[in-house]
Amino acid sequence: MGRSMNSRVLSWPASPADIAGETSSTLKAFGVLEVLVRAGRAVTLSELMQATELPKPTLHRTLALFEEAGFLAREPGGRAYIIGERLSRFGLDVLRNDGAATERRMVLRRVVSEIGESCNLAVLHKGALIYLDRIEADWPLRLQIPVGGVAIPLHCCASGKLLLACLPAAERQRLLELMPLERFTERTITDRQVLASELERIVTAGYAVDNEEYVLGVACVAVPVRNRHGEVVASVAVQGATARLPLMRAIEFVPQLRAAADDIGATFG
Repeated sequence: MGRSMNSRVLSWPASPADIAGETSSTLKAFGVLEVLVRAGRAVTLSELMQATELPKPTLHRTLALFEEAGFLAREPGGRAYIIGERLSRFGLDVLRNDGAATERRMVLRRVVSEIGESCNLAVLHKGALIYLDRIEADWPLRLQIPVGGVAIPLHCCASGKLLLACLPAAERQRLLELMPLERFTERTITDRQVLASELERIVTAGYAVDNEEYVLGVACVAVPVRNRHGEVVASVAVQGATARLPLMRAIEFVPQLRAAADDIGATFG
C-alpha cells in the first residue's frame, strides 16, 4: 500500500504479454479493465497502451465502449481514465457473492452468537463506507443499514475512521483535507485537527470507536481485516444500542473481533 504510483503501474499481474497473447477480443478488452483496476489511480491512454500493448485504434474503441457502458470514466480534462460506477458496483457485488462470502458470513454469525450484538463487515468505497455483510442480533432495538446500499461518511463511524486511519499517510491526509465533515449528532467530530489526532490514536490502538457519532444511542467498535499480504482490506465491527451496550462494554469485545478479523482475512487473496 505504500508503493509509489509508478511502481503500481508496473506491478499488474496481467502483463502486456498476457493480454496481447489472449486470442479472444473479449478477453483482451477485459484485460484493459484489469489494468485500470490494479493501478488504483487514474491511468493515461499512453500508460494503457504500454501496459496492454494493444493497437491504438483497438484501445480507443475498447475505451469508448466501456465508457459508454459506465465501466470506466474520464477524469476532468479527459486525459486519464478511472473506474466507472458500474465497474465499481460490479466489484462490490463480486466481493459480496464470491465463494468466500459464505465463510465470512459464518464467522460473523459466530461472533454475534458469542457477544449477542450485531456485527458487520465493511469496506472503503469512493470515500465512504459500504457494508459487505451484516448479521443482526435478535434485539427489537437495533440500527438497520442495508448491505451494499447506503454509503456512510467515514468521519462519523468506527469502521470508516478505522479504514481511513489505515491508509498510507499521504492518502489519508489528502482525504482528510477533502472530505466534508457533516455533523450528525452532538458527538460527531467536525474539526479536522481533532479527527487527525483521533486517526493517529486508532493507528496506535489498533481499533476504532463510534461514541454515538453517527446515531445517538448507538455505539460501535471496529478492528481491521488484513489479507494474506498484511494489507488492510476491510473492517469487522460490533454495534449496539448504548442502553445495553455502552462504549466501554463494546471495547471489551475487541479480542473476539480480532479473532474474527483473522479468520475473515484468510478468505481475501
